[in-house]
Amino acid sequence: MMEQNLDELEEKSIYIMREAQMKFKRLGALWSMGKDSTTMLAIARKAFMGKVPFPVIHIDNGIDFPETYKFREELAKRWHLDLVVAKSEIKPEISGFSCCGANKTIALKKLMKEMKLDALIVSIRRDEHAIRAKERYVSPRDKNFKWNYKNQPAELWDDYSSKIDNGGHVRVHPLLDWNEIDIWNYIKRERVPMNPLYFARNGYRYRSLGCTHCTVPIKSNAKSLDDIIKELKTTNVEERAGREQDKEKEYIMQRLRSLGYM
Repeated sequence: MMEQNLDELEEKSIYIMREAQMKFKRLGALWSMGKDSTTMLAIARKAFMGKVPFPVIHIDNGIDFPETYKFREELAKRWHLDLVVAKSEIKPEISGFSCCGANKTIALKKLMKEMKLDALIVSIRRDEHAIRAKERYVSPRDKNFKWNYKNQPAELWDDYSSKIDNGGHVRVHPLLDWNEIDIWNYIKRERVPMNPLYFARNGYRYRSLGCTHCTVPIKSNAKSLDDIIKELKTTNVEERAGREQDKEKEYIMQRLRSLGYM
């Protein structure tokens, strides 16, 4: 049953990415070096004969974990990724998290304009946050990156090219139907390389990764993929409990996403 579920999820994600590659002129993908976006790239390699055919973008505030930077360089070389790094500033902004809030959106907006991207693949999942649950597989943004979450087009593949404002773009979400344990089961089955911070050291591990300023580890003794999967079947701790930003009131996250936050 689990294998069938993973096959169905993989098949749908591959379909969504292939359709996006065919429909949009200039496509890019966001990569944080976390479990979801790395899994997304692994699926893209399956979809496109072992190669990711679009640029892979890291919005870098300069204070990610050393392990994250090392993982980025090693996997980009191993998978022959077209890696594009955009630097974001650290300064006061609306969420109160100057490292990983609206400032990253500003950097992304500038980069997308320079690269003339009309679509962006993002690895969000519906189960991560109540606001992300409102997303669609294909979600238009206007030229100011604003997302009208109250008035979205029907899924799945309408003629989105006619709905993109001049200077706007589309967000594509191939992992929307996956959940956390699906991701880890897929990582195990496909032997997807993974950031070592997810595995416990000295009784702690990172369950969700951001930067060094807004991410804290959780108590855990899960040192292997099997350990992580077993832990997830019994835990009552929320996935993003170690992400400070998610502890803010929900309207803050909704406001950030309406303005283009990843």
